Amino acid sequence: MIGNIPIGQYVAGASYIHRCDPRAKLLFIFFFILLIFLAKTMLGLLVLAAVCIVGILVSRVPVLYILRGLKPALWIIALTVILQIFTTQGGQLLLEWNFIHIYEKGVQEAIFVAGRIILLMISASLLTLTTSPIQLTDGLESLFSPLKRFGFPAHELALMMSISLRFIPTLLEETDKIAKAQISRGATFVSGSLIQRVYSIIPLIVPLFIQSFRRAEDLALAMEARGYRGGEGRTKYRRLTWELRDTFLMLIILVLAVAVWGLRT
Repeated sequence: MIGNIPIGQYVAGASYIHRCDPRAKLLFIFFFILLIFLAKTMLGLLVLAAVCIVGILVSRVPVLYILRGLKPALWIIALTVILQIFTTQGGQLLLEWNFIHIYEKGVQEAIFVAGRIILLMISASLLTLTTSPIQLTDGLESLFSPLKRFGFPAHELALMMSISLRFIPTLLEETDKIAKAQISRGATFVSGSLIQRVYSIIPLIVPLFIQSFRRAEDLALAMEARGYRGGEGRTKYRRLTWELRDTFLMLIILVLAVAVWGLRT
């Protein structure tokens, strides 16, 4: 299970994307996600998909590793596609059988929505795969720092978000261990009716919550024992530097925004 969820994991490397400033990558992904939702035509979505493919190639992260990350979301994509196909009407009638009516617009919308979900997952995966948790924390804190004058806890929020991303693989590993332990005792998670499957998940959720609370308490005690008292008065061992490649990354997202906006009609 842990190998199928790339979000939250980091793959060390020296590619162009790895060497970019985390602030530039965070801004790029933020605006890239906005462009995914702003894209109204298939051509605009294809342009964004091409950028994702180029990003994967430039990052030198194994393509199969990223594609495996889509596996857990396949049921969401499939459900979305089915709902769009059978509920959206418009265009030419492609199939009519009893109460089933499939229209051309429904198929187009299904492909469009599925493409959006896939691009969202790939872009989020690329961010965490090419940026270490420490860099993410520093980047988020730096971006939120102008809000400190209004009492916004920039350091604490950035730390919480970074810890959350960091513990995604750990929680998945814990879930996998608990599920295997339950299966060895005769539990089943894939057979029976829908209600039986829901009840079978309870023995999985309860120990997972207990382990999560224990791990959170251990982490809090460890941080307190090391003298952590928040962001006030803290200095940085690694300072972020904005370079020419980061400006180039912002120029790319600007060109993408113009292209997607021009392809909306």
